[in-house]
Amino acid sequence: MFKPCAVIPVYNHPATINNTTKLVLKQGLDVILIDDGSEQSCATVLEEISQAHQGVHLVRLKQNLGKGGAVKAGLRTAFKEGYSHALQIDADGQHNHLDIPIFLRQAEKMPNMLISGLPKYDSSIPKLRYYARYLTHIWIWINTLSLDIKDSMCGFRVYPLARSTALLESTEMGNRMDFDPEFMVRWHWAHSDIVHIETEVQYPLDGISHFRGLEDNYLISAMHARLFFGLLSQLPKRALKRLKGNSNNG
Repeated sequence: MFKPCAVIPVYNHPATINNTTKLVLKQGLDVILIDDGSEQSCATVLEEISQAHQGVHLVRLKQNLGKGGAVKAGLRTAFKEGYSHALQIDADGQHNHLDIPIFLRQAEKMPNMLISGLPKYDSSIPKLRYYARYLTHIWIWINTLSLDIKDSMCGFRVYPLARSTALLESTEMGNRMDFDPEFMVRWHWAHSDIVHIETEVQYPLDGISHFRGLEDNYLISAMHARLFFGLLSQLPKRALKRLKGNSNNG
């Protein structure tokens, strides 16, 4: 049965999270808010939101784990609560909530697929972030030996929870800004089932970004290297699988 919810990782976005939550609730989704060790001002807002709306479930992490750690906690909670799919959307309002029905219709039609946003940016995106994404694209194409993944860094997605949580339990992944691209690559290795949907993205409405320059770029670079060596270890198995497939076709 198709039973989706929304997962929103939150770290110090008190000015935008109330509006983001309301817009998601209007789409008919229950919401799981993951408080990723926010300061008291944001923690108070999250408590008020959870008390004001029956469809909101608040999960508090004891310390800040990073976006990836918060998303992992949200996906595991959603699966435990009996949801079939989880829509990940950012707390700062950068993602277009009007596209949620499009994402959900595609997920219901193809329930085993990972549905991922393909961003269309306006002038609000920082130029360094914009061009740095292309370097990540190249590494993703190398690490998947394909052009299947058109964008790996968009945090606007619908996860099939049974498959996604199984992948999380079987493989250690990064907890910060490296999570989104790493999950995408490892999903591609395991399943290859990815659908991209174009969506408009703005940066961010409250002027707060938790991308930590040197630290997160280092983590992303280390993640690409880790995936590359993981790919090398898989090449013999992939080659054998391809040979068997060609033999069967012949």
